[in-house]
Amino acid sequence: MYFWIIIMIIAIVGILSDTYTKNKKIELKRIDKEIELERLRLENFDKETEKMKLELDYTKQHLLEEKKSSK
Repeated sequence: MYFWIIIMIIAIVGILSDTYTKNKKIELKRIDKEIELERLRLENFDKETEKMKLELDYTKQHLLEEKKSSK
């Protein structure tokens, strides 16, 4: 009788640890995807910032040229 109880306990522990391991792997994948998403957001932010700098420089240059030509 104790033999079967031990076998059942071992099976239940095995199932629970397998489920725990699978859940941790899923959580790890989710975290990896969040990190990748944040990296892409930062990359996009850097590109947009650079674009805005270029547009600002272009606008400044254009205004300076207009000011010079109006004199």
